[in-house]
Amino acid sequence: MAKATPAAALANSNSSTMNASFAHLHFAGGYLPSDSKDWRTVIPALLVAVCLVGFVGNVCVIGILLHNAWKGKTSMIHSLILNLSLADLSLLLFSAPVRATAYFKGVWDLGWFVCKSSDWFTHTCMAAKSLTTVAVAKVCFMYTSDPARQVSIHNCTIWAVLVAIWAVASLLPLPEWIFSTTRQHAGMRMCLVDVPARAKEFMSVFGKLYPLLVFCLPLLLASFYFWRAYSQCKKRGTKTQNLRNQMRSKQLTVMLLSIATTSALLCLPEWIAWLWVWHLKAGGPTPPQGFIALSQVLIFSNSAANPLIFLVMSEEFKEGLKALWKWMVTKNTNALASRETPAVKTEVLPDKVPSRESPPSIPEREKPGSPNSSKEKTWKAEVPILPDVEQFWHERDTDPSVQDSDPIPWEHEDQESEGRGK
Repeated sequence: MAKATPAAALANSNSSTMNASFAHLHFAGGYLPSDSKDWRTVIPALLVAVCLVGFVGNVCVIGILLHNAWKGKTSMIHSLILNLSLADLSLLLFSAPVRATAYFKGVWDLGWFVCKSSDWFTHTCMAAKSLTTVAVAKVCFMYTSDPARQVSIHNCTIWAVLVAIWAVASLLPLPEWIFSTTRQHAGMRMCLVDVPARAKEFMSVFGKLYPLLVFCLPLLLASFYFWRAYSQCKKRGTKTQNLRNQMRSKQLTVMLLSIATTSALLCLPEWIAWLWVWHLKAGGPTPPQGFIALSQVLIFSNSAANPLIFLVMSEEFKEGLKALWKWMVTKNTNALASRETPAVKTEVLPDKVPSRESPPSIPEREKPGSPNSSKEKTWKAEVPILPDVEQFWHERDTDPSVQDSDPIPWEHEDQESEGRGK
């Protein structure tokens, strides 16, 4: 068995000393000091990759839903899915970069405000996603109960539901905002949850109730509504029912159920780590740093997985993505054509200006008011004129020299001889 080198033994002793000194601390803002350079490199790299994939997917879903809304195709389910995608996009844009930066640097230097608001904002978005999932499950059950009936919901109702979801979601994690702060410890600047002695009991109750209200209870309600919705889809097998609506309601239920199941599985490690940290006893085992770090990565992975599920399992989203892409291509093509059109007109217009050598007077047969002119216009409208013939007569009318060269002089000579004979 190989013996450990003195440097490795010293590093291990320093790491164990550091872990022992930080064991009683409750870190906030996703900040977790670590002596391992691998963790400080791998975790930010994973977060960056998840952010890129999730950003592209959520932007596509939001673009499809906004394009449908612009075309007048709005519904309660689409509004709730849009709200879910906005919450995922907010997590990827604002929370994930803070976590990646905190892990990479190892020292909290993002400021007091970011320390207080980081956990609060992250759990607000997670609570909004949970409440939105319950609302989606309820609306899905209403739709599968009678898929042939068009349920019209006023826009004010939709806005009221969305505002209520975000209001409740922002109030539930408010104690994290109150007690999170920066503090100097062991010569390092840290972001910690600093609970005074008079608030210990309150925060102990909060640590137990918050996962119950934000994770367990919404998951039970959503499962209940999805189970009833799926049962409704299985019962509708008669020939008198609209098979297309039946299949569409079943696909919708399976897709939304996949969203809820994926969210529950990916967020479960985070809530296990939450309960472990908030109820850590003195001298008890601390959660491994790798488990806490990976549980936070899985939160943002959920935000990247949801749009992929929408785009893969929903035919409506696939068609919407094609329509959005076609609309963007058409819009860009029209924009390029409108830019090139003025330049083409400046080249064509000078050719249509009459020559200065044209005769000052117009023959009587070509005047606009004469009957011959109206007959000629009627004949031109009925019989197409070849380009060569049109150019010949145009040159004949505009150039006097061409008028002197008569293409049929023999007819004019016969008419002149007859006139002289008379």
